[in-house]
Amino acid sequence: MAIISSKQPQKEPKKRRGAAEKGGNYSVKEKALLEATASEEEGNNSKQEEKLRPQRLTEYIGQKDVKEVLEIALAAAKSRQEPLDHLLLYGPPGLGKTTMALILAQEMGVNCKITTAPALERPRDIVGLLVNLQPGDILFIDEIHRLSKITEEILYPAMEDFRIDITIGKGQSARIRSIPIQRFTLVGATTKVGALTSPLRDRFGLIQRLRFYEIEELSQIVKRTAQLLQTEISSEGATEIARRSRGTPRIANRLLKRVRDYAEVKSLGKITQALACEALELFNVDPCGLDWTDRRILSIMIENFNGGPVGLEAIAAATGEDAQTIEEVYEPYLLQIGYLKRTHRGRVATAAAWKHLGYPHPEKQLSLWQ
Repeated sequence: MAIISSKQPQKEPKKRRGAAEKGGNYSVKEKALLEATASEEEGNNSKQEEKLRPQRLTEYIGQKDVKEVLEIALAAAKSRQEPLDHLLLYGPPGLGKTTMALILAQEMGVNCKITTAPALERPRDIVGLLVNLQPGDILFIDEIHRLSKITEEILYPAMEDFRIDITIGKGQSARIRSIPIQRFTLVGATTKVGALTSPLRDRFGLIQRLRFYEIEELSQIVKRTAQLLQTEISSEGATEIARRSRGTPRIANRLLKRVRDYAEVKSLGKITQALACEALELFNVDPCGLDWTDRRILSIMIENFNGGPVGLEAIAAATGEDAQTIEEVYEPYLLQIGYLKRTHRGRVATAAAWKHLGYPHPEKQLSLWQ
């Protein structure tokens, strides 16, 4: 399986293009800049990140329901010797949507071309990708809800009839030419499935939601990553990191690397529960996965506004954070774990938030959200 990432070529300045075509002279520094060669360290880091991803569906930890559906789809496609049906994966970031697409390509024995919706600005961008696909290839488009209208219209016949309709000429001389393309599988990933248009969403044969991971599943992921990173870790240490990972494998792997760095610099050896706690406290990640900003938002709501209700703009002004950042980055997790509630009058810090931060909760419980 080959993994191909699409990039837009950058145009060379006109005077330099002319010099290059004529064999013009470049300085030593310019030649060094033009040579797109990665250093050995960068190559090693890239390979290491690639090794952290599971290669087979049996190695993929968690998402049991999604795996069962995809196992049936894979078996059916292989028995008929056909490409997989188009697949839409949605859910919060960091849950493994890209990894799932790469696994499907590996299982089917085909190439996987990876791109993002913002990179497909012009029609020729998506046309170039579609024309170069081989039979059965997987085209993975991340943040597919951000596709432009023109690009989306080009995808409709490509997904249904495996053809591209191109308009040639202008005005009365304009004509439409259909170009056949190979049968392929489109895997779309999005964090906002509601932002997709109905015509595009309805063209996916499989629509699957990735859920947050349980602590036991994240603990297995941490142990596997530690083994690949050649880092010793105890079961209790892995569980402690998993508990603070907000149910997200990407965060779990990131925290593991930070704890590993702490253990190596301090020469503390094996990662235990005590070591993990000590390191993560240094990085301001508490036992519930809250960082410094999360705790500051809740603390200001309790100290300045008696727990609420308080408006979003008032919270933003008091914390110095942008209102949109609070609403889209910090609030979702606080709502998910039950530390924050939204009411028609504003935000309210729950009794669980008071207890977690060590504040004595008022005797009269707030019941504005009931």
